[in-house]
Amino acid sequence: MQKEMRNAGLLLDQEGHLKETGWARSLLKTYRRSDIKAEPWRIKEWDYYLVANNHYGVALTMADNSYMGMISASVLWFDEGKETTSSIITPLPMGSFRMPESSQNGKCDYYGKEVELHFIKEKGMRHLICHFLNFKEDMPLDVDIVLTDEPEESMVIATPFKKDPEAFYYNQKINCMRADGMVQLGRDVLNFSKENSFGTLDWGRGVWTYANTWYWSSASGIADGHTFGWNFGYGFGDTSNATENMLFFDGRAHKLNEVKFHMPRLGGKDKLLKPWRITSDDGRVRLLFMPVLDRASDTNALIVRSDQHQVFGKFTGICRLDDGTKVIIHNFLGFAEKVKNRW
Repeated sequence: MQKEMRNAGLLLDQEGHLKETGWARSLLKTYRRSDIKAEPWRIKEWDYYLVANNHYGVALTMADNSYMGMISASVLWFDEGKETTSSIITPLPMGSFRMPESSQNGKCDYYGKEVELHFIKEKGMRHLICHFLNFKEDMPLDVDIVLTDEPEESMVIATPFKKDPEAFYYNQKINCMRADGMVQLGRDVLNFSKENSFGTLDWGRGVWTYANTWYWSSASGIADGHTFGWNFGYGFGDTSNATENMLFFDGRAHKLNEVKFHMPRLGGKDKLLKPWRITSDDGRVRLLFMPVLDRASDTNALIVRSDQHQVFGKFTGICRLDDGTKVIIHNFLGFAEKVKNRW
């Protein structure tokens, strides 16, 4: 069943439980950190931006996971199949990052000795600014990008967890924003223009259970002259009322039910740089994924671990909109990831 949330209101009730579960086309429900009744160290809040074109990209993360904060930047070169990531870990932010309670206003700011990071939402645009001292081999990283043309509809989901009524994930994914700006790493400059560069926001707030594995795929670009993209995901929480699977065409959302990642395996292990398939249970999505780059990281601190594989590559295949319209894509840039967390 796919239950669409249509009414605005508070996300949580007086006991800190989700008042309504399901999916929406915009951020209808109001999240307030002060409404959470679970232990403070279980609260996770993050903003993740990816800006990319067919040749290169940059990813920026600010995350307040209560017991641990993370500021991270990645530069990605798809033609060469390489990437560079640097991260700063801070102990016990416990809400001190003051992440905005809505994706539609406010800003995220971090000032440190090694890095400054700013996400600013104002006047119909999103401004991403980063200065990372000694990002790679003593070279600094500077990012200055503006995202505009935000689509009218996006993917929003309020996901509960069956075993813990205080646990929930409230998430918005905004695809197909136009990107304009630059990334400078040392003397190398990567330019992004509105004609061929797109931004994606993953805005997440919630209380999580300890061990989870999630699968996520996202893409934004141009298909036959139209803005087109998707958000596919599964693997955690109780999705009986809604999945987070959507297609986006000219700013409108087209809801899907179940989507499955068919990842190659050999000898009981994932072979993530081999071709994948992604399909939906209703036949509306049939994609072949040819990976070019695995942005992998494995943070292991005994009881806390995050094993991440964000695999970038090119998608070829067919997607069908709600009215049956066929969208054919060929070598369409995007990513598919598998992340295992104990947190």
